[in-house]
Amino acid sequence: MKILTAHQPVYLPWCGLIHKIALADEFVVFDAVQYLKKDWNNRNKIKTAQGPSWLTVPVQSHGKFDQLLIDVKIDNEQNWRKKHLRAFELNYSKTPFFDQYMPFMHDLYAREWESLVDLNNHILFYILKEMGINIPIVHAHEHDFKGSKSALVQNMCEQLNADLYIFGAMGKDYADLEAFKQAGIDLYFQSYQHPEYPQRFGKFEPYMTVFDLLFNCGPESYKILMSGNADKASIMQLSKPV
Repeated sequence: MKILTAHQPVYLPWCGLIHKIALADEFVVFDAVQYLKKDWNNRNKIKTAQGPSWLTVPVQSHGKFDQLLIDVKIDNEQNWRKKHLRAFELNYSKTPFFDQYMPFMHDLYAREWESLVDLNNHILFYILKEMGINIPIVHAHEHDFKGSKSALVQNMCEQLNADLYIFGAMGKDYADLEAFKQAGIDLYFQSYQHPEYPQRFGKFEPYMTVFDLLFNCGPESYKILMSGNADKASIMQLSKPV
């Protein structure tokens, strides 16, 4: 059985996305869809002494309302890299694994990125490596997936010979269950239960970037991220024709 999942490239992704990828045999970076303002493509949250704080990558979007993610350029007229690096330095300097992960941050923000997708992919691939997740990565813009919403996902599954597709929880709102059944493709809808872990600055805050977990928990991060949630073996057992 080949398990497939996909997601738009996002900035500093959260634990739930990494869990979804960990369940799959192959992951599609869905970069051939429209860029959405105020979405997760160019922003995410870190934990600070004042609570969750947004880090946003400025992009060139004026007059480009229909641009695809693969075409989005970063607005480097704004000094966002210095701001984001300083945010990690200030808020994670006293975490147990600061010295282990901060060199990546210094390298990341030393580069002048032009493409938002390139930036997000670089971050994601580093996280997957650190988590020990090693599966093939496919880029949607290199293929000709057809249709929209549910039909687009189904066509992607058919072209990539997937037996089971993992939707996020919101997939239930638009997945055409009967069409997937007729195509012989099983479905699994992820429902991620966010684990708690040691975290600085008082009350635990879920839904931060996964780097919050890495800085605080280091080599235990993958085990914590998966705790209380499905693993690959369990979804193969639970999945049934829909």
